[in-house]
Amino acid sequence: MELEDIYRQDLSLLIALQILVEECSVTQAAKRLHLSQSATSRILARLRDMLNDPLFSRVGQRLVPTQFALDCYQQLQQPTGQLIEMLTPKVFVPEACRQKFIIAATDYAMQALVPFILPDIYRKAPNIKLEIVPVQHKELQSQLSAQGADMAICRAIGQTLQLNQEFLGKVGVSCLLSPEHPLANSKLTLEDYLRYPHGTIAISDGVKALLDAAIAEQQAPTERLRASHLDSALALLPFQPLLIILPAGMAQLAASKHRLRVKPLPFELPPVNYKLFWHSRCESDKGQQWLRQEIATATQRLLAD
Repeated sequence: MELEDIYRQDLSLLIALQILVEECSVTQAAKRLHLSQSATSRILARLRDMLNDPLFSRVGQRLVPTQFALDCYQQLQQPTGQLIEMLTPKVFVPEACRQKFIIAATDYAMQALVPFILPDIYRKAPNIKLEIVPVQHKELQSQLSAQGADMAICRAIGQTLQLNQEFLGKVGVSCLLSPEHPLANSKLTLEDYLRYPHGTIAISDGVKALLDAAIAEQQAPTERLRASHLDSALALLPFQPLLIILPAGMAQLAASKHRLRVKPLPFELPPVNYKLFWHSRCESDKGQQWLRQEIATATQRLLAD
């Protein structure tokens, strides 16, 4: 018999056969199946027709299974046990999880969020595997579906309405400068912002466009450097009076680590909302649900500080 032939059979009848063998009574089997006695008798008739065997003979009030029925019962034990295990809702145990997850993240998230999220995740689920890849803002839908990324930490841009999402928090933009910079001990004015050379770090094209739009009526400042990582800009500080423009969270971390000065932007910038995005294909997976909750909770806490 081919797989297609099995598909056309009512395999639920085989579950009824197991119960009939165990109970040796139509009445008792009907109770377990939550059916009437007559309906269970009709099931037995269908089983006899499907399997081409009488299956039971009546001795007094009991049904005595044939050898064929007993053989079927034994053969059904393993597959039905596996079906029960497969169909029974499982409790997710982080310590036992060995899944691999792919997380797409912005340059900012990779440097200022992920390093602070990972330790607690690995403490709870030491056997998982994580791959962190650059987010593709303009192809986010495809990245989370066809390209296989499980979730993305980024700001909303383009078509994201078809993706599941959870708000993580607002990300600001700050200026970072050396303690030897002429403005180190002064308030940063718009004139200063425009006059000194810039190093733009971990700023996406979308956020860069917001920055440029905010000063559209002014002479654009000189951008000496644009890079994903802060180290490149730090290397230029002894030689250039750079204003390093970068996400606020990164600015605070770098200021503490490298003894630099943080200045707020001298103009208003629309809020940059960060969200966690995922495709519907990952919605119901227990491991995915657990990891999303861990990332969302930790990130919301970081961005609220």
